[in-house]
Amino acid sequence: MTDNSIERVSGPGSMPAAWAAGIEPPSGPIHPYIAPQILVTVGDIGCTPVEVFTPGGRYPLAGTTWIVTNQTSVSQRIPAYAIVLAVLLFWFCFLGLLFLLIKEERTQGFVQVSVQGQGFYYATQVPINYPPDVFDTEQRVNYIRGLVGALPPV
Repeated sequence: MTDNSIERVSGPGSMPAAWAAGIEPPSGPIHPYIAPQILVTVGDIGCTPVEVFTPGGRYPLAGTTWIVTNQTSVSQRIPAYAIVLAVLLFWFCFLGLLFLLIKEERTQGFVQVSVQGQGFYYATQVPINYPPDVFDTEQRVNYIRGLVGALPPV
C-alpha cells in the first residue's frame, strides 16, 4: 500500500479498516439493492454490525442509545373450567369448591424499545404474550448495546 492509502484509512471518508489490513474489497460493482446482513431485529428495527434500519431509513449504529421500557401487566383469574367443575361437583361434595383455588396468570402488554442517535429517534412496541418474551426482547437490545460498545466512538 502507498502512504496515501494509509492516510485514507484514518481520515474521514476512509476505506474500512479490513481493507487496510490487507483484505481486498469485492471486485466489480456493488449492487445498491442488496441488503446487508441483519444480525438482530427488535420489532421493526434491524441492526447490522454498523447500521440501524428503521422504517424511516438507515442510520449509523455508532453512538446510539437504546432504551427498553417494560409496559406489561400480569393478571390472575380463575379459569372457566375450574368454575364449571366447582359448580358440578358442589352438589356431590363440598370438595368441588377447591377448584375455585385454581388460578391462571395472564401476561399482556408490550415492551417499548427506542433508539436515539445523532439526527434520529425511533421507537417501536413489541407485543408480549408470555413472560419469556420480555426477557428475549431485553436480551436482543443488550446484544445491540454490545455491538454499539464494540464500535469506535463517533
